[in-house]
Amino acid sequence: MFGLSFEKIVLVGIIAAIILGPSRLPHYAEKLGEMVRLLRAQAEAARTRAAESVGAEDWQALDPRQYDPRRIIRDALDAPNPEPAEAAGSYVITGSSGHPRRRFVAHADESSTGDDERAVEDSETGR
Repeated sequence: MFGLSFEKIVLVGIIAAIILGPSRLPHYAEKLGEMVRLLRAQAEAARTRAAESVGAEDWQALDPRQYDPRRIIRDALDAPNPEPAEAAGSYVITGSSGHPRRRFVAHADESSTGDDERAVEDSETGR
């Protein structure tokens, strides 16, 4: 407690007994006891008010142990990987290396024929 060992506390008590004298020492010991009881009561009241205002379930959400980086990484590695959704298309990089451009190219569905496929069919049939 504040770097005070039992020996240091005894030494402070002996010095206080010498300085205060035997006539005033019981009065100051009583005052010290009252002050310690008052501080304990105030600490308990503050703890109770904090628990009532925040709630017990909120204290668990604020637990700093949940932010342990080792636990976060372990949970992320243990989590099952979701299946990636099939992309609706892909990006093609065009242009020069100094000014590359990304163009989105949509995948054509096999069930539906688009305008490009109709144009190819029309050119093949000669229409």
